[in-house]
Amino acid sequence: MRTAHLAWERHGGEPGLLLLHGFSDSGACWDPVLAELTAHAGAITLDARGHGSSGLPEAPTGTAANAADAALLLDALGLPPVVVIGHSMGALAAAALAAARPELVRALVLEDPPGPHHTLAADAMPSWLAELQALDLDARIAKGRADNPGWPDAEYGPWAVSKGEFDARYYDLPYEPGPPLLTSLAAVTCPTLLIYGEASRGGLLTEANADDCADTAAGPFTALRVTGAGHCVRRDHPAAFTAAVTDFLAE
Repeated sequence: MRTAHLAWERHGGEPGLLLLHGFSDSGACWDPVLAELTAHAGAITLDARGHGSSGLPEAPTGTAANAADAALLLDALGLPPVVVIGHSMGALAAAALAAARPELVRALVLEDPPGPHHTLAADAMPSWLAELQALDLDARIAKGRADNPGWPDAEYGPWAVSKGEFDARYYDLPYEPGPPLLTSLAAVTCPTLLIYGEASRGGLLTEANADDCADTAAGPFTALRVTGAGHCVRRDHPAAFTAAVTDFLAE
């Protein structure tokens, strides 16, 4: 389905969840965990601008733009407040959305958002992404398996497809980073669950960063560090991720 330049999909019954993916992924990258997440509420997966099947307006990219896009979709659908689950880039957008439009968000789940010393900005496409786009789909899937041998089989297809869908013109547009995570959390009053991995395995948050988030958040806040996981917690340890989220949603 489309709303303005945005592509999105509805899953299950009445939507109670909005899922925001990370950089260079797409809404379809949530598919492997949808069955568990939608056991009690339907979900909407949104392709960020320049990702998946969404368009790329001639306008700045960044957290503020992604949060505004999510608000645009929720306003258009006229839903009651939803739980927003975001990964990495999507987690920053989720927090910014909850801070700016609290009437749209009843709870947040943040999967390994970038910490204060990480930035999503770049002047050109990262070499790893350019190399993946030069491969065909089968080769991208094989590369994903080789680099991430512990992921469930269902993860490799959506991950590989999303890399080919990413619009390289993204880097021709100005990047506006928007509010840092702590700035957003200082204004977020809804319950928030932070799920993060180990920095030594590629996670973007340290335990000290998570403590800062807990100290800063204006509303109820829970942090869970998943041992053995890296940046993509739900791919590295899907059972731990889905159990934590479903328990949080049941509270």
